[in-house]
Amino acid sequence: MTCALKTENIGKIYTIGHMQRRRGRNLRETLVAQGTSLLQGLRHPFAQRRSSSATEEFWALRDICLTVEPGERVGLIGRNGAGKSTLLKILSRITEPTAGRAFLYGRVSALLQVGTGFHPELTGRENIFLNGAVLGMTRREILRKFDEIVAFSEIEQFLDTPVKRYSSGMYVRLAFAVAAHLDPEILLVDEVLAVGDLAFQTKCLGRMNKVAEEGRTIIFVSHNMAAISRLCNRVVLFEKGRIVRQGDPETVIQAYYAQAEQTSGRLVLPADFKAGAQIEEIGVTDENGLFSSIVKVHRDFFLYMRCRVHEKINRATISMTVLTLDGTTIFVSRHTDALHTETSELPAGDLCARVRIPAHFLNTGSYSLNLQIIGQSAGKDRAVLDSVQQALNFRVEETGSLSPQLNAGRAGVVTPILPWSFE
Repeated sequence: MTCALKTENIGKIYTIGHMQRRRGRNLRETLVAQGTSLLQGLRHPFAQRRSSSATEEFWALRDICLTVEPGERVGLIGRNGAGKSTLLKILSRITEPTAGRAFLYGRVSALLQVGTGFHPELTGRENIFLNGAVLGMTRREILRKFDEIVAFSEIEQFLDTPVKRYSSGMYVRLAFAVAAHLDPEILLVDEVLAVGDLAFQTKCLGRMNKVAEEGRTIIFVSHNMAAISRLCNRVVLFEKGRIVRQGDPETVIQAYYAQAEQTSGRLVLPADFKAGAQIEEIGVTDENGLFSSIVKVHRDFFLYMRCRVHEKINRATISMTVLTLDGTTIFVSRHTDALHTETSELPAGDLCARVRIPAHFLNTGSYSLNLQIIGQSAGKDRAVLDSVQQALNFRVEETGSLSPQLNAGRAGVVTPILPWSFE
């Protein structure tokens, strides 16, 4: 029996441009710099000019050889930027590989980004027909499955509302409902289920299990290890554009956990202009502001974020979420919590934020950090402006004799020291 999917030495190169950053100049400094450049040009007309920008080649994928049998459920895991989503874009023919070849045998349905194939001015009803046609469904097929798609998406009330009014959660509900009812031989799913609520994630996983039981093939990219464990029968671990390990879910996920803990406690994100705001740096620091991936259970520590707000943002919410490495949410903290409001205004400029986590609040173990900026800018609808999903991991540890041992042997992920009173 032929395989469902096969890649032969797939490689993908992107060219990255680097601009030299200069501090702001006043009028006098600008005139002097321009005059100096002009004089140098007159004195040495054939001299090679130094460019303020440079480029380099970045291998997003390299030598990817992967064979997937019909009916397999394969999970792709790894840090952000490891190449998982790039591979799915190549498999779905969104982008071409720089090297190698990919073979897919059967009808392919891809859910790679929230709202891909949707037109913001059209209603949900109209977009079902549009998106279904983009994915290869006939009008008759869409009409036959229309009621099932609407029921699955749970957006009947907003079916005749333009999708530009939808929240990101509503977008993903409708997009997944259409893609999942295409009845594909191969279903490609990227990390879009993180946008939905827990009940909808469970529903989507149930639908993918049903698709798999019908003998279809699933390639699933996710940072949620619980979902990967539940759905997949094989897991592939990516690191810096290469496959470093593959096998049964439990073994490969443990290898990913070990890899994830080898961090410095600080992550500087690549420059990539996003409208409204961009998260530039995240980290975990001790009380002295020093970055570390290991913090002590009996001391306070801080979650740190630096972002750039390009233009004033209205109705803004910045949130930090701490999760276990299997994707279970421990708590969510929003910058507006102390203001007793859901949103606030963020002025343009650079912004640094720190959230204090008190001693003995988190039990010993490994955790991950999500960040998200939601807001309304430049007259657009309120939307997710930037987000970072489980890109930074840290560990809370006991410290032997220096620790009061208050957490030792205690069950639970959260172990706060709470006041008691007796009468």
